[in-house]
Amino acid sequence: MAQGTETPAGPPDSTSPGATGSAAYLRRRTLRRGSAGWLLLTGLGVAYVVSGDFSGWNIGLSKGGFGGLAVAMVLMGVMYACLVFALAELSAILPTAGGGYGFARRALGTGGGFLTGTAILIEYILAPAAISLFIGDYVESLGLFGLTSGWPVYLACFAIFIGIHLWGVGEALRFSLVVTAIAVAALLIFAVGAFTEFDAGRLNDIPADPSAFGSNSWLPYGLLGIWAAFPFGMWFFLGVEGVPLAAEEAKDPVRSMPKALAISLAVLVFLALITFVSATGAQGANAIKEAGNPLVVALQGDGEPTALSRFVNYAGLAGLVASFFSLIFAGSRQLFALSRAGYLPRFLSLTNRRKSPYLGLLIPGVIGFTLAAWSGNGGRMLNVAVFGATISYALMALSHIVLRRREPDLPRPYRTPGGARTSGVAFVLACSALVATFLVDRDAAFIALGVYAVALAYFAFYSRHRLVAAAPEEEFAALAAAEAELKRD
Repeated sequence: MAQGTETPAGPPDSTSPGATGSAAYLRRRTLRRGSAGWLLLTGLGVAYVVSGDFSGWNIGLSKGGFGGLAVAMVLMGVMYACLVFALAELSAILPTAGGGYGFARRALGTGGGFLTGTAILIEYILAPAAISLFIGDYVESLGLFGLTSGWPVYLACFAIFIGIHLWGVGEALRFSLVVTAIAVAALLIFAVGAFTEFDAGRLNDIPADPSAFGSNSWLPYGLLGIWAAFPFGMWFFLGVEGVPLAAEEAKDPVRSMPKALAISLAVLVFLALITFVSATGAQGANAIKEAGNPLVVALQGDGEPTALSRFVNYAGLAGLVASFFSLIFAGSRQLFALSRAGYLPRFLSLTNRRKSPYLGLLIPGVIGFTLAAWSGNGGRMLNVAVFGATISYALMALSHIVLRRREPDLPRPYRTPGGARTSGVAFVLACSALVATFLVDRDAAFIALGVYAVALAYFAFYSRHRLVAAAPEEEFAALAAAEAELKRD
């Protein structure tokens, strides 16, 4: 048995494991298997990210200019590609709802697993809260039903879309696929329209700062601007790493998970390139660098709305809904896995008759709604989410490196091209992006560290002594410990 874990025990009807043993405990914490094929998983991967194509990334122009953001986007694209290849291998080895936490649990122990899972939770609870604010802004700007951005809109977002998730994972992912398809089609139509106005001379129209080291027309804020643009280069890909969280509900996850990860990343790279270049070249980097709706500004500038700009504005709302909806899914599955294994209160992993982790959906929803209604600062919450994401990326990449070196003979149905060298590149770039978050929003970084500190105290003083050995991720780690002990003997 893995160190720090316990066999389920307790009264049968309590939220802790019952007297009937591990089977009864896990039976009340079962997801619906076989609900998602590679197409739904691919749609999920794109859905996580697609809202970032409609807004947010353009702020990187105010940090690094076109050249700085372009370099940052390429480097972050390389980081995500390397990370996705590593996760494809890891998810084929351990296809459970734990995702990154499960991988780190085997490679880095209980502490490493909890650190990774907590970082992922920070990302997937804060990001939907921020996106609900952006949805409210879109609803108000479009004049939908005469509503203004405020808590009733945020509450409706959480209530409606959590309700769909409670209905069932298959229904939820099919809804997500449809909304995502609308958003992707809109991006393609936008690019066609924007390229008709394209002028390469507008790409570098931000005046250079002569005091910045290495500044020029392509790097107006100098070489440091490239680094400061890292978090915004991530916005074209942020969230795609969440696909493995659906592993327990996937059809043939050993094959479908690597395929879905690869295809979704390829789609996202293509969308990132055409959106970035067409939007910036249509009106100029200076015109869209701080716009809340950069694609609309790219199409109409300061002029009157056009039919195409109105369409893109409505489609932007679809993109926000797709990402909001899928991120709720990811957060619930990470919370479910951590709770089922005892890292968080066990009652949070209970599932309803449709095999949805209802408390894992409702509790983060309540937290997200409260944060949105109380703070009203979507940008700050997204920066906190990015900080959590970069920590998880570094730890997941490190997990791949450790398992490759410590357990070279572990059965690997899919093998990462380049092996540990590939995940090594992801690790270095993730650490660089983590430091870059301090350049963008130091307060957000320290808020995330404060949340981390509270979570670590809970783990150190309470939950690490109450882990559930029967949880899949814990059993996987226990098997590794037993095999290592046999080898020593």
